Amino acid sequence: MHTDIQQIQSKVEKESSFVQKLTDEIGKVIVGQKTLVERLLIGILANGHILIEGVPGLAKTLSVKTLSDSINTKFQRIQFTPDLLPADLIGTMVYNPQSSEFTIKKGPVFANIILADEINRAPAKVQSALLEAMQERQVTIGGTTFPLDEPFLVLATQNPIEQEGTYPLPEAQVDRFMLMVKITYPTPKEEREIMDRYSVGELPAAKKVIDPKDIVAARKVVRDIYVDDKVKEYIVNIVFASREPAKYGIDKIVGLISYGASPRATLYLNLAAKAHAFLKGRGYITPEDVKAIGHDVLRHRVIVSYEAEAENITSDEIVSKIFDAVEVP
Repeated sequence: MHTDIQQIQSKVEKESSFVQKLTDEIGKVIVGQKTLVERLLIGILANGHILIEGVPGLAKTLSVKTLSDSINTKFQRIQFTPDLLPADLIGTMVYNPQSSEFTIKKGPVFANIILADEINRAPAKVQSALLEAMQERQVTIGGTTFPLDEPFLVLATQNPIEQEGTYPLPEAQVDRFMLMVKITYPTPKEEREIMDRYSVGELPAAKKVIDPKDIVAARKVVRDIYVDDKVKEYIVNIVFASREPAKYGIDKIVGLISYGASPRATLYLNLAAKAHAFLKGRGYITPEDVKAIGHDVLRHRVIVSYEAEAENITSDEIVSKIFDAVEVP
């Protein structure tokens, strides 16, 4: 087993060479937001969609656009609005009166990286139009199913749902996002750098530094990263503690959870932890990798009860109590 880890380690060192190039290129445009950039890379490496939440003006859209500019692949930005229709996303059947036939017009979802900008500005029927594409990596139009090209990644942004003119995402769709990343304001030093960088001369722009084949090769290595049985048990215990907290001695959150994390949480904790280890240059994952991405995987899957809402207890606080209580191997 030790020899296997050494082989994986050498593969990680070989295939992760593009990570620094990609990070540096994004850093030419984006100031700070290191956590967001790291999570975007984890989504690419683990083949998982990402939901980014934050108030307007925090470079959510710019970060995704810059990432796509750094990869030699097809990018589509879809601005979600209240009058958007499902056909505006996936496409539709168009009737040709000259030939008396229907032809298929593909929508913008047929791309490699999709920026679903302000996804919670559109009603549920439009948000749900992405479900098949996100889960099965395919789109059905008029009875014909089209596979989507790899890599396919949905990077969605949303403003906090308490703001006017927004619609909460259906839980079935939220669960399909591997990570939900919450971003906050920059530090005073970062904000000063933003002001200096964008107030003089030509605006910075990212160049294409990697190809899709680099991502595909890295994903194969990420899948092979070693996970010890004790770490696997740790991941399962974390997820089950969100469903049955009393069995894990976390009595203080009993009654605060309506629904615990789904089995996707177990899969995504494992995959995202592998991608995190890959970014750190390791061929194996540790409990610290699981902790590092745990909140982003679980915060949108732990549904709080009315009692928790009445006491202003968030899912993030509940996830923190779970990680504090579950024994680390």
